Amino acid sequence: MMKLESLVQEARQCQDRTVAVAAAEDEEVIEAVAMALEHRLGRFVLYGDRERLGRLLKEKGCARFSDVDVVHANSIGQAAELAVRAVHLNEADALMKGHVPTATLLKAVLNKEYGLRAGKVLSHVAVFEVPEFERFVIVTDAAMNIAPDLEQKVQIVNNAVSIARSIGIERPKVAALAAVETVNPAMPATLDAAALAMMQKRGQIEHCLVDGPLALDNAVSLAAAKHKRIESEVAGQADILLVPDIESGNMLYKSLVYFANARVGAVIAGAKAPIVLTSRADSAESKLYSLALAICSAAK
Repeated sequence: MMKLESLVQEARQCQDRTVAVAAAEDEEVIEAVAMALEHRLGRFVLYGDRERLGRLLKEKGCARFSDVDVVHANSIGQAAELAVRAVHLNEADALMKGHVPTATLLKAVLNKEYGLRAGKVLSHVAVFEVPEFERFVIVTDAAMNIAPDLEQKVQIVNNAVSIARSIGIERPKVAALAAVETVNPAMPATLDAAALAMMQKRGQIEHCLVDGPLALDNAVSLAAAKHKRIESEVAGQADILLVPDIESGNMLYKSLVYFANARVGAVIAGAKAPIVLTSRADSAESKLYSLALAICSAAK
């Protein structure tokens, strides 16, 4: 069984990796940084109010670590800009969201002068460790793109494949999900899924296998796929679950966490460097796994 703890161990082997944290003066963010420092995952540069950061670092026991630096910023916006600039200038390998609105951070990320544009769609990639499931389950996109069109879905697949390959899944199997496993013109998700499968077969999508449309059961269960008589290299064995829209992705993500007690680490992919978007609802463990995933991705 593949465990997210293995990503922590792998990230520890990545030498001299630096994470820039935008507006880091937040108790939960500093707790996540403290956990990462305890696991020796890399170096952290914290951008924000120097006085508040110094107090929080002392309270959380981080002051004893040499692998953490503080850069003063007069505002949340300036902290986001400085952190993004550091990644843009290759002074840091990954970006982490602190106590800053996502919109403010993404505005800096997409800045034409100093941002992290890579000519791609940004998308959320979540790697799940599901109890009693033998492989990682990667879900995309549950947080960024509301209703992606076919072209955007190609980029979302490419982003997820890049993350999968960075954690050792050399040729990931991608299931383009829909409510049914047959093409139905009245259900646009099935048309996009079939198009993605054909594009992969013709070499327009590389380094993976894509099949669809597949319902969720047919994507992850060999027994379900056999029952429906679906013959495919992907059906029942999917590594990546491509959801049709943000609503279905959000519900699948939260179902895995709250019903299946799955563990998860997630990043935003498609930029010059991986981005960790923390949420107050995330556990400290989840934030650690997300940082490990970002560091592994940056290293590869």
